[in-house]
Amino acid sequence: MKKILLTSALYLLAPSTVLVTAASAFGAPPPMTMAVDADNPAFSNGPDNSGQGGAFGFVNGISRSSSMLGDMWGVRPWLGQYGITLGIQETSEVLGNTSGGYNKGFDYDGLTQVLVQMDTQRAFGWYGGTFNVSALQMHGRNLSVNNLGTLQTASGIESDDKTRLWELWYQQKFLEQDRMDIKIGQQSLDQEFIGSQNANYFVNTMFGWPMVPSADLPGGGPAYPLSAPGVRLRAKPTNSLTFLAGVFTGSPSPDNNNPDSQLANASGTNFRFNSGVLAIAEVQYTYPALGSMVSAEDIHPLSGTYKLGFWYDSENFADQAVDNTGASLATSATGIAAQHRGDYSIYAVADQMLWHSPNIDDRTLNFFTRIMGTPQTDRNLIDFSANVGFTLHEPIFGRDDDTLGIGLGYAKVSPSVASLDQALTASGTYTPTQGSETFIEATYQAQITPWWQLQPDVQYVFNPGGGILDPNTGLKVGNELVLGLRTNILF
Repeated sequence: MKKILLTSALYLLAPSTVLVTAASAFGAPPPMTMAVDADNPAFSNGPDNSGQGGAFGFVNGISRSSSMLGDMWGVRPWLGQYGITLGIQETSEVLGNTSGGYNKGFDYDGLTQVLVQMDTQRAFGWYGGTFNVSALQMHGRNLSVNNLGTLQTASGIESDDKTRLWELWYQQKFLEQDRMDIKIGQQSLDQEFIGSQNANYFVNTMFGWPMVPSADLPGGGPAYPLSAPGVRLRAKPTNSLTFLAGVFTGSPSPDNNNPDSQLANASGTNFRFNSGVLAIAEVQYTYPALGSMVSAEDIHPLSGTYKLGFWYDSENFADQAVDNTGASLATSATGIAAQHRGDYSIYAVADQMLWHSPNIDDRTLNFFTRIMGTPQTDRNLIDFSANVGFTLHEPIFGRDDDTLGIGLGYAKVSPSVASLDQALTASGTYTPTQGSETFIEATYQAQITPWWQLQPDVQYVFNPGGGILDPNTGLKVGNELVLGLRTNILF
């Protein structure tokens, strides 16, 4: 989500001394899979894969189809002749808190994704090219803003009610065995950078795009539901090593002072080029190497992927505690924060298989972790965040597409923010000193049909907002129990 969540200190500053310091937290939506050509079985629902059987012909064989509408009355095979694939996915959920928060209750929110890709070789004989355009339609209410006040927001699809362009890019492969490719255009970094494959099964925002860039980058960074123009290069010198590097516009929002970065770029078509620069690089190591051969007699290898990276943004960043005269913002006469040029962070991600059933191919136990931090605490709301968790595939015998997961998220508020809280209290305005926020999530993703998933979810948040004030009671917001049910439908 891109709604702004203010720190407790900001609620209490007088209008003349308001400092725009906020955490924009959001995450990647559930991944969408798409068929790649007109001959793929995903286009077929059985005997009516050419649109026969009338308007409801897609119902025949619907339990076997990878998409609910199958060939979409012949549209998908027709597009496939020209190298075009179409994906439509709806994610809907009901989430609510039964304890803690500003308010209690349940909210509905949803996301419709539409993705169109063209394979240039199939379309007009140009090898290695892919053209991609995607759009988002977000609807419903935002539980984290309305009820919770958390830093690490409850759902990765929460956002403003908008219909917007998401990504618009062209990718070209080079060299033998496609060892290199370049992508140019408007991109969402959460699709390729800083990601954990096992973390994608969870609902909480922070298992997608992590807390540090969500809180610290202008506009929350170019990630769902925003994106930014840029260039990304990927190279694979060996089957085990992958290098990713990109340069993008420093902020996805045309107005960094707007407290809602989505509103500042409401349609997603504000292609900003006159701001700073966001540079990001990542090295990935995979074991066993992609394409490795394993004989039937070999013990199944415990595969793993490890990533190390950093980002740097050249935009200006407001100080969290000091004004432009060097005085504390708690007693500032100007109310204007000191400015710092540039910000950066480093991160590490690991996905590791811990156990593989010797008798059932799909049953595996996996571990993941992601840590990220920045030493520049004077200009950042969050200076450290971490995610860790386990996933078990096929937790119930015969349910080979189901996944059970338990994960934890942690976010630490920077010392500069805590010092401002203390200064405000010393000046006579009681403000709880923010520290850290931790949540635990347990989730079960059940594959009902190849195109339909149901996912019950439970989250518990300790010290919401890092210890912020509840304006309804004058006390700190209490710990929160969040219950929910999500469904994903691939049309």
